Amino acid sequence: MKVVITPNPYRDKQLSCAKEACEILRKSGVEASICLAFEVDKEFSLPHDVELKDLEKELKNSDMLICFGGDGTLLHASKAATFHNIPVLGVNIGTMGFMAELESSELHYLSTIAKRDYTLEERMMLSVSVIRDGAEVMRECALNDAAITKGAVARVIQMAIYCDGNEALSFSGDGVLVCTPTGSTGYSMSAGGPIVEPVAENIIITPVCAHTMQARPIVTAGSRTIEVKIGRIGRKNAFLSVDGGRAFRLNAGDTIRVTKSKYKTKLVKLADKSFFEILYKKLK
Repeated sequence: MKVVITPNPYRDKQLSCAKEACEILRKSGVEASICLAFEVDKEFSLPHDVELKDLEKELKNSDMLICFGGDGTLLHASKAATFHNIPVLGVNIGTMGFMAELESSELHYLSTIAKRDYTLEERMMLSVSVIRDGAEVMRECALNDAAITKGAVARVIQMAIYCDGNEALSFSGDGVLVCTPTGSTGYSMSAGGPIVEPVAENIIITPVCAHTMQARPIVTAGSRTIEVKIGRIGRKNAFLSVDGGRAFRLNAGDTIRVTKSKYKTKLVKLADKSFFEILYKKLK
């Protein structure tokens, strides 16, 4: 069995957690390699006693990816694993860490991986595209959310949200979030959206600081096609960010189309923890 470990060097100082995980896995008979899921700043010093390998090459013949960090790190690393049909185990060394299965103090559980003593939990993903003048100019896959927000200038965005071609909401505000149940405990929750059990298959629409009391969050079936049509935005101060990634500038008249993706992220479950138990502990 082969496992790829992706640390977050900014949180895992000197990659100490990643190195400890490697030691536990290798003692259990598991081949383990360490790869970075993203580039670090040139000024940042990485430890010299760790051999860092190429993530894409290592994933091609691996059985699992173990990601150290917060939910943001897990979101970033999990996409590469998902496209290779490899399950992901999250170890939280961030703050909330709703997606993580283990805390950094629970690394001893990794010894059970060699026995394949774990289950897999599938999470739906979203396909997000931008349509401009009839042509698709951007497409990405989201495990958490597609966030449409205004820029730094204090102007609102005019938006109309359609569900299967029927107008469901129309308002001005700071933006709107279209998210999965996995993403419901992220930005959407902070914006007043509902918490949805992550194994559900729904699409959640959460207005952000809407300038009307009638714009409320909506939960739809996962089979729906959601479209956000951008109206007046002043001097092009609206952006789309998928899973907290690089912002894509939006123009007036653009349509953001969101549907259920053909891909599903598989999360590794080692401990018998209920989502509601985790929710209570994180939010208490």
